[in-house]
Amino acid sequence: MVNELGELVITTPLPSMPIYFWNDPDEIKYRAAYFERFPGVWCHGDWVKFTDRGLCVITGRSDGTLNRGGVRLGTSEFYSALDNFPEIADSLVVHLEDISGGLGTLFLFVQLTDGALDGRLRAKITACLRDRLSPRHVPDEVLAVPAIPYNLTGKKLEVPVKRLLQGASRGAVVSNGAVRNPDSLDAFEHLAQRLASTPAVGPA
Repeated sequence: MVNELGELVITTPLPSMPIYFWNDPDEIKYRAAYFERFPGVWCHGDWVKFTDRGLCVITGRSDGTLNRGGVRLGTSEFYSALDNFPEIADSLVVHLEDISGGLGTLFLFVQLTDGALDGRLRAKITACLRDRLSPRHVPDEVLAVPAIPYNLTGKKLEVPVKRLLQGASRGAVVSNGAVRNPDSLDAFEHLAQRLASTPAVGPA
């Protein structure tokens, strides 16, 4: 549709598209990265808009946008709001959708500069996100983790963490060789085990 935002998909090959991943001989990770959302169709993970002037505008990562009750929330909005917290060294936000159509569960993970995540800091975070952003941005759970995982190019691993929490195995979503700090994923694996014993949350 013209002048409407949508997922960037590709139905015919382009010269610049990667054709495989290293150490992925069966193309499991490759297909999961690009072909899992729309079987047989390349999904690039970006929002795109085609204008009535014939222009193509890429507005940002779609996998970095959360959809909570029909309201789109950019993950960068969370990170910017928390930048001025001296107690927080880094953060990562993940939304697990509810298959029954509810709001799902919004997790905010924080790496602290020092000390513990107490009730005072949780209240401070909640108030900041509500006031600076909106009530929909208030996380259901704020959890402290030792470190936030990044890939080798410096991107936070939002999607792999989400898939871990949805029950996927670590090996199916990310390779240790592609992670700058592989040990940082341990905390998320432990949380995934806890979630597995609670009512299921559906995939995106």
